[in-house]
Amino acid sequence: QVQLVESGGGLVHTGGSLRLSCAASGRTSSIYAMGWFRQAPGKEREFVAAISWSGGNTYYADSVKGRFTISRDNAKNTVYLQMNSLKPEDTAVYYCAATRTGLLLVAAAYDYWGQGTQVTVSS
Repeated sequence: QVQLVESGGGLVHTGGSLRLSCAASGRTSSIYAMGWFRQAPGKEREFVAAISWSGGNTYYADSVKGRFTISRDNAKNTVYLQMNSLKPEDTAVYYCAATRTGLLLVAAAYDYWGQGTQVTVSS
C-alpha cells in the first residue's frame, strides 16, 4: 500500500501562485509515476500533470502548459506542483495520485489517491 498526503492548497487572486506538495509513504518502490488531477464542482475529474518516478519525464494538460510545473524529490518521496499565473478556472479540488503502470493520463489507471486539497482562485 501507498499513502499520499497533499498540502499547500488555499485561496489566491488571479495571477497568483501556489505550490502543492504530495508526500508518499509505504511501498513507494512500487510507484511508476505520480500525477495531479483536479475536480471542479459539477465536473469530471481531469488530468493536470504527471511525472515518472525514475526518469522524471513530465506530462501536462494543454490547459496548464507553461503555467504549472510538476517536479519530484525522490529522497523525500514527495511530488510538487508549482502553479503560476492562476486563473479562476483553475479553481478545483486537486488530488495527488500514484500509479504502478504507464497510463499516466487516465485517472482509472492510478492505484492510490490522496484526500485532495482545495485551490480557489478569485477574480
